[in-house]
Amino acid sequence: MKMDRRDFLKLMGMGSAVLVMGSRTPAGASEMKAGQEDFMFVQLSDTHWGFSGPAVNPDATGTLKKAIAAVNSMKTPPDFIVFTGDITHTTDDPKERRKRMTEAADIISGLKVKNVKFLAGEHDAGLDNGEAFKECFGNTRYTFDHKGVHFIALDNVSDPTSSIGDAQLLWLSSELKKLDINSRIIVLTHRPLFDLYPNWDWWTRDGAKAIDLLMPYKNVTVLYGHIHQEHHQMTGHIPHHAAKGLMFPLPAPGSVPKRVPIPWDPSAPYKGLGYRSVQAGAAKPELMLTEYQLQKG
Repeated sequence: MKMDRRDFLKLMGMGSAVLVMGSRTPAGASEMKAGQEDFMFVQLSDTHWGFSGPAVNPDATGTLKKAIAAVNSMKTPPDFIVFTGDITHTTDDPKERRKRMTEAADIISGLKVKNVKFLAGEHDAGLDNGEAFKECFGNTRYTFDHKGVHFIALDNVSDPTSSIGDAQLLWLSSELKKLDINSRIIVLTHRPLFDLYPNWDWWTRDGAKAIDLLMPYKNVTVLYGHIHQEHHQMTGHIPHHAAKGLMFPLPAPGSVPKRVPIPWDPSAPYKGLGYRSVQAGAAKPELMLTEYQLQKG
């Protein structure tokens, strides 16, 4: 499946593109297997439905709707859509938490593509171990296969210590043992698995254990959210790629004393807000990521 990039770029504004390199399979092992073909999906992250702060985003109730309208306008629809966490903004009130999730789910139901995957963020799940999230969106960890690629969704937010936890690591190990070493694997998380900036909670306490489990596999890519900006990192041969958020951008790791949202710039509305498409080819382990900035309208 090929995306009509010209129409999408006209709609969303030119975005940056990066080729995600995994280790190549041995000679002869990259031949197309049954069920493998090109496809494209869209990653949205950190929509923070329920956030209010005009100095940060005067269109707080509009950005999610604009992103959904843009995805619906794609000439070639994605195979599926994944939300990588913080669908809602945190609240201490369990009733309000469920209300925000219900409202967000209702807006998201407007997507023409009905194959939608959800991950929790700490704003969704950190105060009740994911109870309300599971009621509204389903499990916080799962796997699925799509056209020759194996997807693993990890929950590194329900545990308030910013951990995956021993039970889930055992589950991950069990899932990986089912796969061939040359399997094409995309891991979806909310927080980064590596120690990007622990002082800002930009890490997973036991993420190194997950990376160690993934390291023997030759074609792994990790896609995550949480940090509200595009970021690229390698751990050995495994690339990790953060997506922009849809509510407010955050500063580069450690660039300022305190992690606070970047104020709205009236001269450049929606700057730093956006999402990405991910295109996978059938015969190669590389993924093409294209980042799009949200536009007015």
